[in-house]
Amino acid sequence: MITGNPRIKPCIPVRAGAGFKSVHYDEILNGDHAAGWFEVHAENYMGEGGRPHEMLERLRADYPLSFHGVGLSIGSADGIDTTHLSRLKNLCDRYQPNIFSEHLAWSSHGDSFFNDLLPLPYTKETLSLVVSHIDQIQTSLGRQLLLENPSAYLTFEENSFTEVEFLNQVACRTGCGLLLDVNNVFVSANNLGFDAQHYLTEFPVEKVGEIHLAGFSKDQDSSDESLLVDAHDRAPAEAIWRLFMSLVGRIGPVPTLIEWDNNIPSWIELNAEVQKAGQILDAAFPLGEVANV
Repeated sequence: MITGNPRIKPCIPVRAGAGFKSVHYDEILNGDHAAGWFEVHAENYMGEGGRPHEMLERLRADYPLSFHGVGLSIGSADGIDTTHLSRLKNLCDRYQPNIFSEHLAWSSHGDSFFNDLLPLPYTKETLSLVVSHIDQIQTSLGRQLLLENPSAYLTFEENSFTEVEFLNQVACRTGCGLLLDVNNVFVSANNLGFDAQHYLTEFPVEKVGEIHLAGFSKDQDSSDESLLVDAHDRAPAEAIWRLFMSLVGRIGPVPTLIEWDNNIPSWIELNAEVQKAGQILDAAFPLGEVANV
């Protein structure tokens, strides 16, 4: 068990990063970039070799990396898939990412695997389950995990904790850090009817090791046009930028990622969002400090 995290120290440059997409590889190698670091989805690199690993090895030689997992199903009542965890350990041992993060969610049951990151009830039983699973993951990997707040579309009647209380309890009991996804906060606040700014004020920001910014869309498959979806298919909305500016103005700069996983834009368009985030981070540094240390 990894314990204690009075203030998460940045494990990656306190700059803006980008989610790595293979279509941008040549432009990144040519130096057409301003990203301080790159994040990859770990499950995309669990094969033994080939072109994906060639690109990742070259990228790792020049940039800090963050690995973002989507398949551990931390909230599953079936327990952690040890085969998957072993593959993840091999990948982390090979590339030594500066950060590893996963989601507060579940996505598998028995032999069934879902494309969505599904929500959990915030109860004492769930808390014990999640704590146990994170202890297992951190012990196996030999590294701290950052746990991401989810985007939510429903709530459970039996909740014993607020989401912020639950995340704080998990972090305190396991020593894990937190990944604060500002877009998820906004999406959940809209869908569930709470105030996003209040959520961020209550959030245990001293445990935050990374911030995510992404774009949302309106649900096209529902008669409720007010339902927002964490789509990652466009630039962050102005409302997300305002929340982000307020947040880092209050707590200081934190390594920040632009997530854009669908409808992949050109590198120029993605890079413009990275630069925008970087400028906000630079403005949040105390006088005399620099963002690339």
